[in-house]
Amino acid sequence: MANAAAPTAAVPTLAPPLEQIRHLAEELRLLIPGVRVGEALETTKEFNPETFWRRLNEAAVNVSREATTLTEVFSHLPLPSPQETQRFCEQVRAAIKAMIAVYYSLPKNQGITLRKLVRSTTLDIVDGMAQLMDVLFMTPTQSSENNDLISYNSVWTACQQVPQIPRDNKAAALSMLTKNVDFVKDAHEEMEQAVEECDPYCGLLNDIEDNSDNHGDEEDDGLGYPNNRDLYWSEEDQELIIPCLALVRASKACLKKIRISVAENGKKDQVAQLDDIVDISDEISPCVDDLALSIYPPMCHLTVRINSESCDPTARR
Repeated sequence: MANAAAPTAAVPTLAPPLEQIRHLAEELRLLIPGVRVGEALETTKEFNPETFWRRLNEAAVNVSREATTLTEVFSHLPLPSPQETQRFCEQVRAAIKAMIAVYYSLPKNQGITLRKLVRSTTLDIVDGMAQLMDVLFMTPTQSSENNDLISYNSVWTACQQVPQIPRDNKAAALSMLTKNVDFVKDAHEEMEQAVEECDPYCGLLNDIEDNSDNHGDEEDDGLGYPNNRDLYWSEEDQELIIPCLALVRASKACLKKIRISVAENGKKDQVAQLDDIVDISDEISPCVDDLALSIYPPMCHLTVRINSESCDPTARR
């Protein structure tokens, strides 16, 4: 028929609001692996630090604002329409991608250590937003559980960390060195405390000895008696702990001296040298942690010796 109405194009049906939120969370998580391994964008333009940090701060503020907006509209009934939800999700998606794009604009020649810190914060923001989507999707609207989970969500915390990121590679290196010094210091203190409390059942043993006359007929392995020798150090174990403590103490002193040297003598333009120093210090911290964990009873002497060698820079390089 000549005057028959032309067929109209099918209008795509939008998913329900909560389903759109769930899909957005999945989409954001798919971005994370790419950010972890992504390289800086190549450009012929000269890098402008002031412009970069201004854009990064603005991007973080925008992400925080979109997170707040989405939370407000999904924290009460009625929920927004599918069309409104689509618009909110597009705004969140655009804010996150803009944040990632700013990170990619930081060139390698500004320092690998600095890029790692910016990348870490960017990843925290992306993951925090995905977690917020999970909360909005999974917990009932207007519930106390919903409010508590949103209050402590990490996306706002991560966005607030952006202004605290060091502004150059020397400052970034000092930040990482301080973190490693504190880590090794904590490990050393834990080891010393463990040595002081080498018999975790000392008080209980004394109580049992004092009451032995009243319970002489009870079996030694009765309820509460600490007969598990795996909880104690042998004399050989304790002899091995002494050099382990000395090694960790030396590692702590070495890291402190490195940090002081970088603070006093490091130059901002010594980018590669600063990155190398941080790489070495990053190797020390996990080795110290492995050594500290391996001294607890029951102690495997071979494991302790292997971990001790790993803490020794001359053995590692």
